[in-house]
Amino acid sequence: MRVNIGQIKEMKQKGERIAMLTAYDYSTAKIVDSVGVPMILVGDSLGMVVLGYESTLAVTLEVMLHHTKAVVRGTQNALVVGDMPFMTYNLSAEQAMQNAGRFLQETGCQAVKLEGGVSVAEKVRKIVECGIPVMGHIGLTPQSVNQLGGYKIQGRTPEAARKLLADAQALDEAGAFAVVLETVPTPLASLITRKISIPTIGIGAGNGCDGQVQVINDIFGLSDRVPKHAKQYGQVGELIRKAVSGYFEEVKSGTFPTDKQGFTMDESILEELK
Repeated sequence: MRVNIGQIKEMKQKGERIAMLTAYDYSTAKIVDSVGVPMILVGDSLGMVVLGYESTLAVTLEVMLHHTKAVVRGTQNALVVGDMPFMTYNLSAEQAMQNAGRFLQETGCQAVKLEGGVSVAEKVRKIVECGIPVMGHIGLTPQSVNQLGGYKIQGRTPEAARKLLADAQALDEAGAFAVVLETVPTPLASLITRKISIPTIGIGAGNGCDGQVQVINDIFGLSDRVPKHAKQYGQVGELIRKAVSGYFEEVKSGTFPTDKQGFTMDESILEELK
């Protein structure tokens, strides 16, 4: 049985820390799932770390559905959250419900994620009323990077801090089962965590959140630049580089493949071909 939103909420009540990672393909998702990570986010961050775009804004719904399907196929236990990309929920509650429904129907994921607080609370409420679990996302919201003036820490002024708290409370009241706090000062993130009933999942928001999420490419050592809030737990990029280099050199030298990688046949058959 997969982890469900009730279990995620219960983890907050028990004081149990919640780990979440991104995944964008079948093979990676299978590894993450096998370790027991309870939630996997198919983030629109794939636009940057997988597809090479400068931001998440170029990611379409069809791209997200494609990758989310692959992640779901690679998992058996984790709760999979599909990230709703730019302009797929902004126009109306009807648009938001329809596209959230596509995520669950077409990919088999168990929840969706939306960016925004007070401004999207009513849409979150409508989606939840349809029976679709929603994760919120406030603070640094990458889909609004142009409006925010870049990738900056959010909530450092009294006005901004009050707004973030109001956003979190609005999502809680609207029925979201959890909320991501991105690039928020640690003291503010800790306060928000205490003030709302649903789990907070931090990324660059300190250790006072109920859980943490990281982009898997960052912790693997596959990113061009490691963000301040991330930690590399392995140098997978270097391992891949060494493997590719070894293959390249052996093909050039003729030492690969060997008989071990080949197949035999009754060579008398070849006589008929001469």
